Amino acid sequence: MSTSRISSFLVFLVLTLMISCKEKVVSKNNIMIEKQITFNAKTHALDNNDNFSPDGQFLCYDTRYMVFNTNLANSKSVEKVAIATGEETILWQPESVSGENGAPGVAAVSYHPTENKVIFIHGPQLDEIDTRGYYDIRNRNGAIVSADGNGEFSIADLRDVATDRPTTSGAQRGGTHRHEYSRNGERIGFTYDDFLQQDYDRTIGYMEANKNAPDGFDHYFAVLLKPTKKGESKPGEIEKAYGDSWVDSLGSKRAFIGKVRAENGIDYETSLFVAEISDSVEITSAYSGDAITYPEPPKGIQIKRLTHSTSDEGIVRGSYSGKQVAYLSKDKKGILQVFVIPVDGSDRAEEIEKKPKQVTNFTADASYVRWHPSDQWLFSISNGKVYANYVGSSKDFGKSILLTPNNLNREALVVSQDGKLLAYNINIPHATASRIIDGKQTNEYKQIFVLELKDTLNLSIQ
Repeated sequence: MSTSRISSFLVFLVLTLMISCKEKVVSKNNIMIEKQITFNAKTHALDNNDNFSPDGQFLCYDTRYMVFNTNLANSKSVEKVAIATGEETILWQPESVSGENGAPGVAAVSYHPTENKVIFIHGPQLDEIDTRGYYDIRNRNGAIVSADGNGEFSIADLRDVATDRPTTSGAQRGGTHRHEYSRNGERIGFTYDDFLQQDYDRTIGYMEANKNAPDGFDHYFAVLLKPTKKGESKPGEIEKAYGDSWVDSLGSKRAFIGKVRAENGIDYETSLFVAEISDSVEITSAYSGDAITYPEPPKGIQIKRLTHSTSDEGIVRGSYSGKQVAYLSKDKKGILQVFVIPVDGSDRAEEIEKKPKQVTNFTADASYVRWHPSDQWLFSISNGKVYANYVGSSKDFGKSILLTPNNLNREALVVSQDGKLLAYNINIPHATASRIIDGKQTNEYKQIFVLELKDTLNLSIQ
């Protein structure tokens, strides 16, 4: 199903170069184009996922915040839009119920890196509500649907919450979320919330196709980290893992933010970690748990701590080479900045090249950090504006380019696989439509904008 084609408009921007965040207009007036590609009165939420299709011609999104409240239980469809024409196509829109308790809830969609399909959150189908209940963070799966619009659909992970026997090997017992393919398409990473053992906070996990997957399913599930029970951690132990992303293209390293008990045994720190999955790790060596036992990760998973910070935040991002991790952390003024660190680095390393390096010097918090595929640039948003920061040679390290003007509040930044196009959301008022969300009337809808980079990054370091 699709809507009629819609027109688009162009906003021409004069490129402004920035060094150390002090704005300087240079003589090279490289013209960039910021283009709105969606206009319909509905949400087009990118959610900072892998939203570009492999060929760069489409963007996938969900339609959250359209009915009743902002709970993903009331998100009704996942869709795609053609960047060139603005034509929108519904990829999956199941029968649903709305309200304080909603279902199924479909959201947080990402493309496969090489195949024409998407993966997303999917709560209980309507015929499952009697046995499973309504959508909840501990009651959802990963779903895969063809992106050609033919509706070919499957559930990736078996959910098994039986209490009279051990959990089915390779099944999860709660909810998976923010599913992300590794760049080779072989593994799916996610955050995970357990239903049977709710004394444990969120953690991270992965799936891969396996001949020993549960009957009727292709993928085998495992956690990457068994957290310590909430409130019971000792110094250095992790109680919560989140903000995760693949570091390398093979899916052998997954970086994340860990909530870890501080050395004084009282406070908590939020620091950067990496889970390593060596070639010798067999996912079927994981224990899927039982009614009184939390799942165990596969044998051989290594957890390495890269920072000992109290303020690392956001979704961390691995470089395309798999050699560096970008993340957000507060500077001495308490402002979130972009940092990078080698994947084998540490803030306690003796070698300076192994230590974290601050990339940005924004005056307002950074967010939505993403890599350019060259590994020479990092993109992020600060105060609603999109910036590119150079992380190549030491000579120009940290050099900052302002890519957009300051009159719109941009969010959920994503980058095409070839690095030629950026996309993001902006809340735009609609002239005639509105709806009530969380008891408040609003006429603003998340629309998708794209920004063509052309040769901007190459010219700026010449």
